[in-house]
Amino acid sequence: MTTETKDTAWVRRFHPAPSARTRLVCFPHAGGSASYFFPVSRTLSPRFDVVALQYPGRQDRRAEPCPPTIGEMADQITEAVLPWTDLPVAFFGHSMGAILAYEVTLRLKAKRIVPTGLFASGRRAPSTVRHETNHLLPEPQFIAELHKLEGTEASLLADDDLLRMILPALRSDYRAIETYQRHDEAKVDCPIVALLGDIDPKVTAAEARVWEKHTTRSFTLRLFPGGHFYLNTHAADVIRLIADHLTAVQNAGVTTPVSAARY
Repeated sequence: MTTETKDTAWVRRFHPAPSARTRLVCFPHAGGSASYFFPVSRTLSPRFDVVALQYPGRQDRRAEPCPPTIGEMADQITEAVLPWTDLPVAFFGHSMGAILAYEVTLRLKAKRIVPTGLFASGRRAPSTVRHETNHLLPEPQFIAELHKLEGTEASLLADDDLLRMILPALRSDYRAIETYQRHDEAKVDCPIVALLGDIDPKVTAAEARVWEKHTTRSFTLRLFPGGHFYLNTHAADVIRLIADHLTAVQNAGVTTPVSAARY
């Protein structure tokens, strides 16, 4: 399948790596965009092929409506990602992106496609429960919440015009993730690596450890100094962790996503 037929509004491939033998798909956080992972792509290419997802409602997709639920978004992403599973593929998702990566992995499992690994960053396990209603906050309080997490660039929050552009997608994403519920411990068939900052207000180490119940394979917990966006200051360590995994997949001779289930 050619790259042209793979490209959709959902997928961004900043540094094509046609000779790569493994691929990483990156799932942004609430309000995030594919460009957040540009440095990851730049660092890992051309050893590995990196693609990042662009959700509706932001940047060049600003005019498109945001899917109202995690389930609907995961359904659409699954279809967009399918053409990119021609190589062994690992998923990295931060915050809301971690849940989306998990839900997409479950949907791919039904199609007998198994990623080589799922990196769940900055998010508690799917079956853990918190009552969160930030998406219902009046605008000043909602913006204050965004400032606390230090994920959206301060320059964007300080610019009224830019702020008006990004707020609808942010609030929609918050509504989707805060109303997400999974009452079972549905398991994926790939290793899960949970990563988080040690002072993240959105997830505790205990909540992150519950990810172990959502896999039939190995589980690893990695703790970093910092808050919800610990990876902004520990990017090199996180990228190295991903690269080590992708290298191990290549060295193991994995050639297809389905056979990756045995990795």
